[in-house]
Amino acid sequence: MQHIIDRFISYVTIDTESDPNSNTTPSTAKQWDLANKLADELKNLGLEDVTIDDKAYIMATLPSNVDHEVPTIGFISHFDTSPDFSGANVKPQIITDYNGKDIVLNAEKNIILSPSYFKDLLQYKGQTLITTDGTTLLGADDKAGITEIVTAMEFLVQNPDIKHGKIRIGFTPDEEIGRGAHHFDVEKFGAEWAYTMDGSQVGELEFENFNAAGAKITFKGKSVHPGYAKGKMINSMLIANDFINELPEDETPQETRGYQGFFHVHHLSGSIEETVLELIIRDHNKQKFEKRKELIHKITKKINKKFAKQFGEDIVIAEVNDQYYNMKEKVVPVKHIVNIAEKAMKELGIKPIIKPIRGGTDGSQLSFKGLPCPNIFAGGHNFHGKYEYVPVESMQKAVEVIVRIAELTANGDYLKK
Repeated sequence: MQHIIDRFISYVTIDTESDPNSNTTPSTAKQWDLANKLADELKNLGLEDVTIDDKAYIMATLPSNVDHEVPTIGFISHFDTSPDFSGANVKPQIITDYNGKDIVLNAEKNIILSPSYFKDLLQYKGQTLITTDGTTLLGADDKAGITEIVTAMEFLVQNPDIKHGKIRIGFTPDEEIGRGAHHFDVEKFGAEWAYTMDGSQVGELEFENFNAAGAKITFKGKSVHPGYAKGKMINSMLIANDFINELPEDETPQETRGYQGFFHVHHLSGSIEETVLELIIRDHNKQKFEKRKELIHKITKKINKKFAKQFGEDIVIAEVNDQYYNMKEKVVPVKHIVNIAEKAMKELGIKPIIKPIRGGTDGSQLSFKGLPCPNIFAGGHNFHGKYEYVPVESMQKAVEVIVRIAELTANGDYLKK
């Protein structure tokens, strides 16, 4: 257990926060710190064909140790952390034999990780938890996944009696800002299929995700002295508010779950003369996804028509861009790759939790680039914030799942009903 704890902490204490406003890849220079460390570590473990390209994408190979033909499979995780919360100066806390009660993350700031609010904590009574100190995120998303893949490869190297085919591993930058797969060379990777280790609680197995789009709506206005504004002033902030009110109020993240889609307003800034609204659009169903985008344009046209005479030109400008699509379309035709992971979990006494991802992973984009790529649990909870934590036992189980998937693929058991 201590070995996996030490490895995980060595990763999370390196700041790798990505930046959506950067045009470089990786989006922040500090991501190179962990990328270079990982490349060196993989070489030291004895993996072959270890490469790190000019955009910090890392690939490596564990050669097959069987003499029959086996599909080449891959395991992928990302090393950046979310810009939603600071990833600098992470100070992990280790809670041994968790007693099921409140965990004081930071006494000075009265920051408490409580099972009364985060009920999943109660699943881990008696286990070892790694938490934050209440001032940063932890980085289990997705450094837990990296820890698990590296540890599994190390285990297979040290235990050559465990039979497996050729395994490719890949670590990517900038997943948290939606660019993790943008420069991933699927042909170079050379796997028939892969798994991202980027889920949450033990047992999660996902091959469906949202169709996703982002929208930037710009509202124009006219500033006039408020004492003489009658019939002249146009306040762009109020128009933006009207736009938001046209969206279905029960179709927001906080009101939806499962397969239900949503509109999520995440940034709003402005003045009388100009306001910019940013939102994301999500839906598992492709037809409903298209209708959601149509609604944005319908509201835009409605407001433009209302102000056409007074303003003289379009007062609202909507830019809507697709971000990624539901991987189900690409995975279902090769459903055996999901069945392998499910079988591996069951044989290890883990109950598979097969559900749609209410988000996206590198796997969604990779699937559309020709690398079918379901998502498997990495063990963490409460990503992107100060309440993030990961049970060490969950990381250990993820390592076991990786190893068992490799075994099942090598012996062809996944072909048996």
